[in-house]
Amino acid sequence: MEFIHELKPKNELLFIFGLGNFMLAGLFVVLSQITSIEVSGTNAWFKPIKFALSIGTFSWTIAWFMSYLPQDKGLQIMSWLIVVMLGFEIIYIGFQAGRGQLSHYNLSTPIYGGLYALMAIAATVVSFITLVLAIRFFQTPLPELPDYYVWSIRIGLLLFFIFSLEGFVMGANLSHTIGASSGGNVIPFLNWSREYGDPRVAHFIGMHALQVLPIASYYILKDIRLTFGLAIIYTLLAAYVLIQALYGQPFLKS
Repeated sequence: MEFIHELKPKNELLFIFGLGNFMLAGLFVVLSQITSIEVSGTNAWFKPIKFALSIGTFSWTIAWFMSYLPQDKGLQIMSWLIVVMLGFEIIYIGFQAGRGQLSHYNLSTPIYGGLYALMAIAATVVSFITLVLAIRFFQTPLPELPDYYVWSIRIGLLLFFIFSLEGFVMGANLSHTIGASSGGNVIPFLNWSREYGDPRVAHFIGMHALQVLPIASYYILKDIRLTFGLAIIYTLLAAYVLIQALYGQPFLKS
C-alpha cells in the first residue's frame, strides 16, 4: 500500500492506466470461469489475463523509474504513448477473446491483418520507449540513488528492449511455437508448449528483467559486483531458452 500511495503522485497517468489493467485482469479471470469460449483449444480469456497483468506491471514499473529522471515534456509524451499503444492492444486482445477469435497472427481477413499490424507497431513503439529511457538513465547523473540500483535499472531496461524485439521472431513465424503449429501439450495457463520450441519463454524472462534485477539489487544484493553478476546470469538464462526455442526444443518437456 505504501508503494501505491507513493506511485500515484509520481505519474498519475500511468498509475491509473496500470490500475485499470489490473482491474481488467480481474474481470477476465471472472469471465474465464463463467464462459466456455476457447481459442486454439485453450480458454480464450487466459491471454487477456496475462496481457493485462503484464501491461499493468510494466506501466507501474516505468512510472516508478520515470520519477527518478528530470521531469519534462518528453516523459509526458512517452507516458501518453504507452497508454495509447498498450491501451489499444489490451482492448483488441480482450475484444477478440470475447468473439473466440485470434488477435495475434490473424491474417484471415484484411481487417484482422491490419489490426494485427497495428498491434505490432504499438508494441514496437513501446519497446523503443524503453530504449530511450535506458539512454536517459545512462546520461543522467543520479547521485541520490545507489550505483548498483541505477545499473540494475539500466540493464533491466536494455534487456526489456532486446527481448521485446523477439516478438518479431514470432511474428515472422506467424506462430508462438517453432517446429509445429500452436496448441498441443502446453503448460497450464502460461500455454507454453511442452513439445516444441516456444520463444515466449525467453520473451517473458528477458522482459521481466525490468522488475527482477532492480528488486533483487535494491533489496537483496546491495552491491554493484553482485548486481552485474546476477545480470550476466539472467541474460545467459534468457539467451539459453531463446536458443533452445529456436532449435525447436521445449522449455519443459512433456
